[in-house]
Amino acid sequence: MRKYKEKSAGQRAIALERIKTLFKEAREVFKEDKELSNRYVELARKIAMKYKVGIPSELQKQFCKHCYKFLMPNINCRIRLHNKKVVYYCLECKKFMRFPYTKEKKAKK
Repeated sequence: MRKYKEKSAGQRAIALERIKTLFKEAREVFKEDKELSNRYVELARKIAMKYKVGIPSELQKQFCKHCYKFLMPNINCRIRLHNKKVVYYCLECKKFMRFPYTKEKKAKK
């Protein structure tokens, strides 16, 4: 069994900052070059996997879980509300992702 060296907290903080920067760049570059924004998402995912950092939930909704393309509402993504869930429909791969309403979940507890 392989033992992995634990990454320091400083390295993970830098990785998280880099992930946020890549998503910001992907949003800015999307109108000019969709492929470049998809590449930024791919790099952000690789950094997250390498440093074992979770991608924040607000950023997870910005890319497709199936084809890993950057999603921009009304351009390559359709967002609907259905049965107390937010449904993101990717127009690239024709798959969908469902996210529950978080405010209602917190209010019940």
